[in-house]
Amino acid sequence: MEHNSPSSSVVSGLTQESFLQRTLEQLSSTQSLKLTTEDAAPVAVIALQRYLSEQTEGQQLDTYSYDVTITDGIWRAKCFLHPSLNHLVHRNVLRTGADISITQCSFVYNERRLGHGYICVEKLSCVAERSAVLPRVNTVSSLPMLVKHGMERSVVLQSDVPLQVSRKHYLSLWNNDDPEGDIWMSGSPSADTSSFRSTWKPLPLLVKIIHKSRLRYYGKFGLKIDYPYQAYFEVADQSGTMSLVLWNELCPEFYQRLNVGTVLYLQNYTLKQSYSNRSRPQMDHHRLKIFSSVEICLNPRNPASVVTVVSPKSILPQWGLPDISYQFITRSELEKLANNSACDVIGLVTFVGRVERVKSKWKEKYWTYRWVHAVDGTSDRPFILELFSSSQAEIFSRICPMTYLVCTQMRVCHVDGSLPYLTSSCETETFITGYHKGQPYVSDPRVKSFIQWTKTLKDNVVLQKTAVGGYYCYPRPPRMFTQSVADASGQLLVFTSDLKRELETLQYREHKKLAIQGQITAVHYTKRPKSTEAALHLRKFNKWYRVRDLKIQVKVNYCNFTLSTALTLRPKTFPCFSSWPKQRQEVSEHLCKGGMWQDSISRRFTLDEKNVLLQWSNLQPTRWTPEQTADTLPPVLCPGYYQVTILGINKQIAVDAAYIPVVSSSEPQAVGLPQDSHGNTMLSCLSSGFLCPLRNTAKEILATASELEDTHVVCILDFCHLGGDKVEVLISKVYRVAEVSLD
Repeated sequence: MEHNSPSSSVVSGLTQESFLQRTLEQLSSTQSLKLTTEDAAPVAVIALQRYLSEQTEGQQLDTYSYDVTITDGIWRAKCFLHPSLNHLVHRNVLRTGADISITQCSFVYNERRLGHGYICVEKLSCVAERSAVLPRVNTVSSLPMLVKHGMERSVVLQSDVPLQVSRKHYLSLWNNDDPEGDIWMSGSPSADTSSFRSTWKPLPLLVKIIHKSRLRYYGKFGLKIDYPYQAYFEVADQSGTMSLVLWNELCPEFYQRLNVGTVLYLQNYTLKQSYSNRSRPQMDHHRLKIFSSVEICLNPRNPASVVTVVSPKSILPQWGLPDISYQFITRSELEKLANNSACDVIGLVTFVGRVERVKSKWKEKYWTYRWVHAVDGTSDRPFILELFSSSQAEIFSRICPMTYLVCTQMRVCHVDGSLPYLTSSCETETFITGYHKGQPYVSDPRVKSFIQWTKTLKDNVVLQKTAVGGYYCYPRPPRMFTQSVADASGQLLVFTSDLKRELETLQYREHKKLAIQGQITAVHYTKRPKSTEAALHLRKFNKWYRVRDLKIQVKVNYCNFTLSTALTLRPKTFPCFSSWPKQRQEVSEHLCKGGMWQDSISRRFTLDEKNVLLQWSNLQPTRWTPEQTADTLPPVLCPGYYQVTILGINKQIAVDAAYIPVVSSSEPQAVGLPQDSHGNTMLSCLSSGFLCPLRNTAKEILATASELEDTHVVCILDFCHLGGDKVEVLISKVYRVAEVSLD
């Protein structure tokens, strides 16, 4: 058996037995090319890479395959993950930085290509979320790649391309919008030309980019295009503006090098009729004529376009190219803007929500997004920003409090009952501290004014008002739940029988909002003591109490140091609560998914804990890096939460959901809450989302639970898969059906 020679940094490791080397040798010696073992040594996952699967007979939906790169500390091996294990990736059980044990694998030869084959991982078990193998490795990239004898020249095994040879590149692990892999070229817009021979040469164009869209991946089964990408740019010269479309192979070559302000000299382009249904940036502020009927197409062939990126030093004033224009607004001006109008904003970030995913209108495709608060000193309220991935993965993952954030081409959203917020468009770009240099907006008067304001701030004061991660719901559900009598198909209401399927099909960090009809049958309150001594002091409460005709059981969980107050009602006092023990035996499903996870609660941001907080609030990375530290997270600041059991209206399905009321004006969720006061009862708190006044008065609220008796309600539930077996089920609002509007 011959292998690539290990680098000098791991030669000493060869004195140990290599599990991967032994596995490959055993696979080669078996007639079935299959190996099963129960005592496999652990290996670490250092990369998980996704790509469009090869179509098989009868397959309808676009599905994805995964290559997993593993190491035993001596060798690396890139393997194909059997499709039966894909669900482990979908739920973030199989993840980078973790140790796994491979209990069954096989070797697969490519029957249509000489010298190509790979290990297929067919069965595995997850050993540890934090690897015991990786701490022994100095540099992962220095470990040699293990390949079978005779396949040493395999480009697929040695480079950043998929093992299924019909695919030429990888997709981002969690969405289709971000560039992924070594094929995407980046660099400063220095003079550069890509030239191809062609017999047809239109008149050259000299233009400046004034807007840039995110990438669009349009790959699907049966499409014979290696790099099915498209990107739109709005370009201008002295005569006006027009859309420019970058197609296919030109996207990896040029997309990351073409930015707002870049000047291009174009040859061998084509003009085609514009696609009418695409989104467009709002460009009235440029005061240029807009040519919207046709668009400039740059193609890698037929004809092969010639694209020259003009060096900034070579740009001459006599070319008459227009200046880049922006439309920055302040927070104090936001309420005056019309719905769906476009604007640019700059602010100091005070809150960054966790990255979540939502299914797009195209099957099996996901958009990634996060919520952000940013202040600019013109209002006591922050900008509330819904930021979707803008094909700027590096920036998107590094947004954190205390950074200066610029977002262009945001759209205004006015929602009844909530403050206006801004959401991304396809043309939105984001920039944070460290990425502002050289951007055209740095000379904008509004930007300069903002920078002057930040110089009056004190970091320690601002830090006290920051937060990262956790559950965040915006905009709030409307005050009145409305359902059309004629058409209920567009509403949130679902059959309670569908909840199990919804929970089981959720993928990692996928977020869904659904509504069910039913009755609340039980309420539990959980409080976290401030210290271990406080928990031990609570032993005396390990007995039954009666409070206002309620029977309250108080128990102490000594392992987690939590005080759990389980609420039931005496049979004579409460057909609903008192009958729940019997009903529980009769329901066909009790989905016990409630409870508060650590990931549900935001944490105060500190500069010392910046890296671990960023890792915690971002998605699981495609590749392991030493920066994925084992540092523990800072403690959560949460006075307590309620766990509510909801019985479906037909009394067949029950589900547990957590309710986390807003108890302080410093919480991110407090921004935009309605100002209307309420009676601070259990029902009014579930309906409003906050305690009134904002303080922790759990016992008083529990004492009012009797009003929930026989009350027909509609519960708005937020679902989010947090990885592994953790599924977050939270109540965002409860409506009394008597208050529901039917149009």
